[in-house]
Amino acid sequence: MSEFLNGFKRTHTCGALRGSDIGKTVRLVGWVQDYRNLGSFLFIVLRDRYGVTQIHIDAASPLFEQAQKIRAEWCIGVEGEVISRGKDANKKLATGEIEVEAKELRVFNRAETTPFAIHDKCDADEKIRLKYRYLDLRRPCLNYNIITRSKVTGIIRRVLESKDFLDLETPILGKSTPEGARDYLVPSRVQPGAFYALPQSPQLFKQLYMVSGFDRYYQIARCFRDEDLRLDRQPEFTQIDIEMSFIEPEDIQNICEEMICTIFKEILDIDLPRPFKRITWDDAMNLYGVDAPDIRFGMLLNDVTEIFRNTEFKLFAQALEQKQGTIRAICVPASVKMSRKDIEQGLADVAKTYGAKVLAWTKVANGQLDAGIAKNLSDAEKTALIEQMKPEDGATLLFVADKLNIARNALGRVRKEIAVKNNWVPKTMSKPEDVGLTWVTDFPMFEWSDEDNRWYAMHHPFTSPRASDWPAFERGDFGQVYAQAYDLVLNGIELGGGSIRIHNIDVQKKVFRALGIGDEEARAKFSFLLDALSFGAPPHGGLAFGLDRMIMLLTGADSLRDVIAFPKTNKAADLMTEAPSTVDSKQLDELCIAHKLPTEE
Repeated sequence: MSEFLNGFKRTHTCGALRGSDIGKTVRLVGWVQDYRNLGSFLFIVLRDRYGVTQIHIDAASPLFEQAQKIRAEWCIGVEGEVISRGKDANKKLATGEIEVEAKELRVFNRAETTPFAIHDKCDADEKIRLKYRYLDLRRPCLNYNIITRSKVTGIIRRVLESKDFLDLETPILGKSTPEGARDYLVPSRVQPGAFYALPQSPQLFKQLYMVSGFDRYYQIARCFRDEDLRLDRQPEFTQIDIEMSFIEPEDIQNICEEMICTIFKEILDIDLPRPFKRITWDDAMNLYGVDAPDIRFGMLLNDVTEIFRNTEFKLFAQALEQKQGTIRAICVPASVKMSRKDIEQGLADVAKTYGAKVLAWTKVANGQLDAGIAKNLSDAEKTALIEQMKPEDGATLLFVADKLNIARNALGRVRKEIAVKNNWVPKTMSKPEDVGLTWVTDFPMFEWSDEDNRWYAMHHPFTSPRASDWPAFERGDFGQVYAQAYDLVLNGIELGGGSIRIHNIDVQKKVFRALGIGDEEARAKFSFLLDALSFGAPPHGGLAFGLDRMIMLLTGADSLRDVIAFPKTNKAADLMTEAPSTVDSKQLDELCIAHKLPTEE
């Protein structure tokens, strides 16, 4: 039978002992990471979440026979004397200077042979690791990620509460307001036919806190979205949610900068300069091609449309005949060696993924354009390109000619692909130069959908327009209206976003109407918010960071699944608990739900 503790309590963790502890009698508890029987003695490497310690048991020891039966992942306790490893010291380990000579051995629990090896270089299929997630979490890399997550949330709480923020809860069971992603619905047993929705965000409730007079709110909030998944999406995720009353955008941005700087200092020992860089949405799109720019390297986009306004090159001429047709270019430095195959079968595929028809190119040799599309360009066009882009000899010029959104986005993605392939952007951050933080401000208030023939809110319908753009809004020129919205971008990935909110009921109603939400529909969906705005709602704004994504970037993890203790697969399944699962028909009857599965084709 496995032992209980019976008073056997550890004196140190497995990562604590050093040379200064030699001669001490200690007690350690943990799991057997490694076991080596060398005949005249054996080693056990004991692991807990703090580190590992080597245990030495000599063949002459009365413990030797018992120790020979121990296997990997058994849960044991050891009492013994700390001794020096001498010339066999392992400088790669924090505890590598010492080992513990065992005097007492306790087996708290045996372990079956694990379905995969418990170490960082484990190459087991992810599905197996997710099925046995409690074993997967013993691996040091995942252990580190989860510990880092806990440390980060502790820092967030400390910084915000030092500035009088209150940690306030919001409901999990709420009202479905189908704007944006699909809700997870929860049927009500006591009100048959009615449903709650799990929150996609605490957005409206945190605004109601502002109306209630709680002028500084934060919450580390669980959120839910029923959407298609990828490496940086999960159906349930965690937001760092912040809201403040009586502020301008820079007020909340400054607080968030302090929070981010503290996190980077305490987690990565990186001192970040302040204030963070700021760039408008228009400049981000024109210079980087995307609204979440990676600012750690150059190779900015050039607008070369006017050079080719009257071109005879058919590819470019046809692009400019389109509505919002444009030509954008980047100059790839000579240090990046590119073959025709690299461009036409590699980078061109990236561009096409984002809607571009063609990725055109040419090279620079002896101050002249040569190869690729050079033969299709006039001398005047070549000269103008050289003058505007100022390429060095050996550089490659890449072009996308298409509608504005496609040209910028496709070339922006090509730009990032080149940086990744040439190792310009490190995966992990160890110094300030590895960190590219920027605020992207002044987003368009609305974006037009040709498919639906209507305007949508670029952020959400509660974002306030800039005061200077109100005349354009009033005359219905919604494409010229910008919002008091801001995103914080880290290394080309959106870390979080927020805005100044609408606090006037008349403005909120007009924004709803611009989005095709009439007064009756608005009242049906948002009556509680509209009523609240009519009772002296203060000017307020906020911001939400994705905690999971932040931890993924801080740790250099490959996916969100590596920083969430018990994640879902890309099919929204928990392989460990086998959720979601079918339920008893009696439960469905109580909820007045008919069970009808789609027919297989």
